[in-house]
Amino acid sequence: MLLKKENKWNSYSKEEKKWAYEFSDYYKIFLDKSKTEREFIKNAIVLAEKKGFENIENRSKLDVGDKVYYLNREKNLVLVIIGKEDIEKGVKFIVSHVDSPRLDLKQNPLYEDLELAFFKTNYYGGIKKYQWAAIPLALHGIVILANGEKKEICIGENENDPVFTIPDILPHLSRKIQDDRKSRDVIKGEELRVLVGSIPTNIENIEIKEKVKYAILEKLNYEYGMVEEDFLSAEFELVPAGKAKDIGFDRSMIGGYGQDDRICAYTSMISFLDISKEENLPNKTIVCYLVDKEEIGSTGSTGLESNYLEYFMSDIIYKLKENYNDYMLKKTLWNSEAISADVNVAMDPIYKSVHDESNAAKLGYGIVVTKYTGHGGKYGASDADAEFMYKIRDIFNKNNIVWQTGTLGKVDEGGGGTVAKFLAHFGIKTIDAGPGLLSMHSPFEVSSKLDLFESFKAYKAFYKY
Repeated sequence: MLLKKENKWNSYSKEEKKWAYEFSDYYKIFLDKSKTEREFIKNAIVLAEKKGFENIENRSKLDVGDKVYYLNREKNLVLVIIGKEDIEKGVKFIVSHVDSPRLDLKQNPLYEDLELAFFKTNYYGGIKKYQWAAIPLALHGIVILANGEKKEICIGENENDPVFTIPDILPHLSRKIQDDRKSRDVIKGEELRVLVGSIPTNIENIEIKEKVKYAILEKLNYEYGMVEEDFLSAEFELVPAGKAKDIGFDRSMIGGYGQDDRICAYTSMISFLDISKEENLPNKTIVCYLVDKEEIGSTGSTGLESNYLEYFMSDIIYKLKENYNDYMLKKTLWNSEAISADVNVAMDPIYKSVHDESNAAKLGYGIVVTKYTGHGGKYGASDADAEFMYKIRDIFNKNNIVWQTGTLGKVDEGGGGTVAKFLAHFGIKTIDAGPGLLSMHSPFEVSSKLDLFESFKAYKAFYKY
């Protein structure tokens, strides 16, 4: 059989197309209300509990068929269904990340200049900084007040909310100060200053030098009980304001913020919850693991480089078996299999030169299976072995999944990484698989509804077979 890639929209029946479009509508709704990692995890728990999943904190023992979840610092969620086989024969993981590139507030963010109030920011993850200027931004996050009270804040998403923005210099005056800069420095990191107010306080006090800044602090104190020091115990993220939208006359694509990697997090979670309501239990224990910090290297206590995977896996084994020991954990992980569910780049016909066309993914051609990522000489890659590549291929083919292969551009063009190498560290057989995107890491990423739906089907097939 010849290896042939084809756009699969015309092979969809009328009913399949209807399912794909309906599925995308639910996805867009979830994407709109889950613009931070905390929001995604919070909303995912609501769905999981409706399907009968129980917090592991309430369980001292586990048995076949149990459905539980682990929550780590409100930024990781692990959904687990205990399968029929001995867990030491291995677990099936699908791991995706729920963080996305954004702008974080600095610890002391608020200042005033020329009677305008601004927030100073630090960008998170790989962004083209110029894409974040002169667009509407929304503020999402939490703050812990001095009395220990936690407040959730979201400004800029409702129709009547104000939004925020980063002002850019007009083209008439940019020639000397900006036009000769390289694209990555058209807007510099320290120029990502967010405009938040312009009206000074009414208080007449000679000690108040920055009256607009003071008025913003008054507003924050009135609305949320905040004082300036509370910024130190806050996590505020600025993200693009507005909703995900259909793209094209045919509405075949989705545009929206955060699809890397929430498109994979959503589809892996929904496929998992779909299995949870079926009567037939999976043979192997299955795990849907939603992680944080991938965009900055998977570091920290909520990133996959932490020991949390070992922690929850050892807890599962301990609650399943008597006489737990470390060998049981190592054997379980070594016998396990995983999909690192992350997006790939779909070839943009405007910029074809950065791709090897015969090894590039395309929009509307199905889920992208990526044997290795990394850059240059495969640096930073886990590189799935031929045997596991065959198994994934066999599962997808037997379950009529529309799939393709893809790489992250030409060999010396650039590259990138995923969480795959952190899973492979434990001996878990791991491969990357997820939809292709256009405009990846931009404030408005583009996906195909067909690829979204096929990813859902592919993840479900992997969990089951």
